[in-house]
Amino acid sequence: MVEAYVLIGNPNTRKSTLMRCLTGCFSRSVRDIALHRGGNIKLYARVAALQESRTPAVDFASELARSRCQNVAFALWPESHPNDPERLPDAQTYLRQLRDAGWAIRKVAVLGAQPIRLDIKDVAHFSNVLSQPINTSAQQIRNHFGWV
Repeated sequence: MVEAYVLIGNPNTRKSTLMRCLTGCFSRSVRDIALHRGGNIKLYARVAALQESRTPAVDFASELARSRCQNVAFALWPESHPNDPERLPDAQTYLRQLRDAGWAIRKVAVLGAQPIRLDIKDVAHFSNVLSQPINTSAQQIRNHFGWV
């Protein structure tokens, strides 16, 4: 089963910068991530929001399968892509599609003052990501995700 860690935020809420800080990934690649509970996971990290990179959920699932990782970190916009809302839907729809494909959405970090409501258990809101140092936000999200 795929276990997913997700950043959700509007454009310009530091999603890509935070994903780079969290994983050391520039665009997309496999990384080893240390866990608070001990041990490591092999994680496929994708920096750009899926709507921004014009990647439908089914294509992203295929991309992850090629990586041979069971853990993934990626970003989403809360709203659908303005030019292609059917193919590139809102965050809630992406997450539903991925859950329907058998993925477990483990942790979600919502960035900025976005008042999004998700039907996911473990969601944390980080409203001050734009007003604090990036390393502070990254550490808070690492803690939420259970990463060292």
